Amino acid sequence: MAVHPQSPSGTVIDELMAQARAAGRWNLFLPDPTYGAGLTNPEYVPLAELMGRSLTAPEILTCNAPDTGNAELLLHYGRDIQRRRWMEPLLRGEIRSAFCMTEPDAAGSDAADMAATAVVDRDTIVLNGHKWWSTGIGHPDCRFVISWN
Repeated sequence: MAVHPQSPSGTVIDELMAQARAAGRWNLFLPDPTYGAGLTNPEYVPLAELMGRSLTAPEILTCNAPDTGNAELLLHYGRDIQRRRWMEPLLRGEIRSAFCMTEPDAAGSDAADMAATAVVDRDTIVLNGHKWWSTGIGHPDCRFVISWN
């Protein structure tokens, strides 16, 4: 996948991510100090507003969609093995995630109205459905998709 000409190269993003992590500017969206900065939502909101003014700040500070929502789902509802395999590398900035919600027969972005399914077939999970947009799926470091059956 080619990098957009106006996007910084992966190397620049990786270097800035390392600096942000070393400075404690990492996973600011998580109030759980085990995994994040331990900020409350009122403390995080002004930072999110500032990050939203930049194309790269949310990724550099690991506060970008869909990774934030997917990490929160895994933190609150995932099993320990899922947290170790998917959430922890996601929070370290080693992998990315996807959220594939918009469907042709659903109104807008109503997650409760999704028709696509995930079906376990022996040792494989098969995703069935048609999506218009798949946020995050095109990133070369994307390693998992949030789905249900």
